[in-house]
Amino acid sequence: MILVWLIGIFMGGGTAALILGQWNKSIPRWVALATALAGFLLVAIFWTNQYQMINTHPSSVWLVDFKRDWISSFGISFHLSIDGLSLLLLVLTCFLGILAVLCSWKEITERTGFYYFNLLWILAGVSGVFMAMDLFLFYFFWEVMLIPMYFLIGIWGSENRVYAAYKFFIFTQASGLLMFLAILGLYFIHGQNTGMYTFNYFELMETVIPSETGLWLMLGFMVAFAVKLPVFPFHTWLPDAHSEAPTAGSLILAGLLLKTGAYGMLRFVIPLFPAAAEQMALPAMILGVAGIVYGAVLAYSQTDLKRLVAFTSVSHMGFVLMGIFSFNELAFQGVVMQLVTHAISTGALFIMAGMIKERLHTRDMNQMGGLWSRMPKMGAVGLLFAMASLGLPGLGNFIAEFLILLGAFKASVWITTVAALGLVFSAAYSLRIVQKIFWGPQDGYGHIRDFSLREILVMTTLTLSIIGLGLYPQPVIDTAAPAINKLVLLLETDKTQVGKVTKPDTQQYLVKKYQESYVRK
Repeated sequence: MILVWLIGIFMGGGTAALILGQWNKSIPRWVALATALAGFLLVAIFWTNQYQMINTHPSSVWLVDFKRDWISSFGISFHLSIDGLSLLLLVLTCFLGILAVLCSWKEITERTGFYYFNLLWILAGVSGVFMAMDLFLFYFFWEVMLIPMYFLIGIWGSENRVYAAYKFFIFTQASGLLMFLAILGLYFIHGQNTGMYTFNYFELMETVIPSETGLWLMLGFMVAFAVKLPVFPFHTWLPDAHSEAPTAGSLILAGLLLKTGAYGMLRFVIPLFPAAAEQMALPAMILGVAGIVYGAVLAYSQTDLKRLVAFTSVSHMGFVLMGIFSFNELAFQGVVMQLVTHAISTGALFIMAGMIKERLHTRDMNQMGGLWSRMPKMGAVGLLFAMASLGLPGLGNFIAEFLILLGAFKASVWITTVAALGLVFSAAYSLRIVQKIFWGPQDGYGHIRDFSLREILVMTTLTLSIIGLGLYPQPVIDTAAPAINKLVLLLETDKTQVGKVTKPDTQQYLVKKYQESYVRK
């Protein structure tokens, strides 16, 4: 029931914040903070208890499974399961949820009950996406996280918030409908083949699909996940949404919603359509490299700080796409690390952008400059996360991008060579952030306060996290290893036999892979 409790905590906390906000504007933020802390403690304790089991029993891919009939006449069940990959993303969701509440503490003063209701329901939807093993339920949670984000941008955003909210909604809703059509197609094909109509993920994995039909169904899923990641050229909604969203909205967008796209590719595109995914590998890697270079160049050309950071996300997610379709263990490890470290480093930059806007009432970097002498603490933290963004060794992003490049090198030398140029471009835009904001000419600002105690708490937590992951990433890699090895097994198995591998064979393979990995260590 721990999986149900987690979703229930977020939905219940959001509803309580909405109701209590009618009487007092301050109560909802405390309710939201308590809810996010409760969710984080729940998954953190669970991770601590399961970590030893993951290391000692590498064949146990799925850690928890909860299933109840929902709409049995249509084969729909309330089915939640998590493996190491899901668990990491759930920990990340609850962790960023706490920071999102803290960075909204002073920023949001109107309609606080409805604001924290939307914020917590986004976390509930994201958590459901990472746990749902029924494809109808997955689509339900996919929509649950979409609608509250639309309100978050449209009501509490900046000047062009309505345009950005509509654009975000149209892109994600339209692509989500294509995914739903693909889900229905898979549902009916499985039903016609077996006589049993179901949305169960594990049963649909065994569906025998003609190659051409499988390619079209895979593209239906792929478009939805590519828009959410986002993949070039489906990225155009992202800079507008990031630049107009409130600080917590940008944090959740960059840290969590983008990760649902990568998670969908790892969880659904490759396992359900391995042969079609292999056909898509080269075009996907090329698009990933295009996103790396394009995002970095566009980031360097921006004067709006939040738009600059938004385009860095396009570049970093290009590494994720390239790593996913490299189809090897090293690249998958790098992808998992990138999902976690990008959420922390880019989330920190968005939080810092919100703090600067609160003080200077502008996001235009041409109107900044010389802020280090006025805000030395913010300058030091800004330099650290700019270095993390460019992949400085010793910080988490370096581990992620290095592993992705190593894995991609096995798949394509030339694509990896071009992708490595993205690291040069990332150095250019990262150093430009530091130069334009904290150095450069002094502008005529009077006294500007440095970090408050609450802001110190937020940025210290993020700083320790990105340094810790850079120095000791093994817990993240070990936790995700069984899920990664299972994915590698699916890809190594003959594509016509995928889904027919027996459970004992799978266990023997995973045990062997883990023994080999420990010998290497």
